[in-house]
Amino acid sequence: MAVVDRSPRARVATAIRYAALILGAILFLIPFYLLLRNALMSERDLGSPQWYWVPPSWHPENFTAIFNDPALPMARSLVNSVAIAIVQTLGVLILSGLAGYGLARIPYRWSNAVFYLITATLLIPAAVTFVPSFVLVSTLGWISTLRGLIIPGLFQALATFLFRQFFLGFPKEIEEAAFLDGLGYWGTFWRVVVPNSYGFAAAIGTITFIGSWNAFLWPLVIGREQTTWTVQIALSTFLTAQSVDLSHLFAAALVAIAPLLLMFLFLQRWIVEGVERTGMGGD
Repeated sequence: MAVVDRSPRARVATAIRYAALILGAILFLIPFYLLLRNALMSERDLGSPQWYWVPPSWHPENFTAIFNDPALPMARSLVNSVAIAIVQTLGVLILSGLAGYGLARIPYRWSNAVFYLITATLLIPAAVTFVPSFVLVSTLGWISTLRGLIIPGLFQALATFLFRQFFLGFPKEIEEAAFLDGLGYWGTFWRVVVPNSYGFAAAIGTITFIGSWNAFLWPLVIGREQTTWTVQIALSTFLTAQSVDLSHLFAAALVAIAPLLLMFLFLQRWIVEGVERTGMGGD
């Protein structure tokens, strides 16, 4: 049975830790409080010089208004963002995972050269590849299509690098046992490695999903028609040179971050496990 240190110094240290955690939680929750407060306020109250901790009058109709506006396809934009983020996340996990495992485990003469080339692409600024990517997508006729928004993001060099590093630390004994049972690299990857990598894959998937969900410049250039707008493009319509609709903007922003919060809450255990297992290695 563990002995609990109840000395004055230990109690002070515990109190400081709890105070720091509470302060951190408060600082973390302040933006969500402001977002919710502003989303439930009227445009007049938001522009008032007086500060309100609680909205003087509640306006939940701000949420219905953003979906009932015929000039703003908010629902369609949410569906597009969800579809793009899910497909790109699955594509990155599958393609980058396979590439990372192949570079880490399958003997190949040029494997190191391929790995260095993939890593070198991380040094190229995104602005340099933006125009060639746009020209390629335009040549293929994918402007204002979901294909043009999704396919260029199905593979990521950073995810491949991280998967390779993770698989290099994966215990070889588990894979050797699978080889003895007659499984090849393909079977070992899907039946042994993948089931033991859910935590790390969840962490990579979360980062990819958030990046895809928050993307703005590429969807703005490719998704020219309202049918291919993402939620970030829809949010930008509340801020124009002629008008600023703050109450509806905050309501739409709250709706836009809801999927991210739900995903994080659902995958929280896997994400923490993935962070913990990034240093796992076999002797």
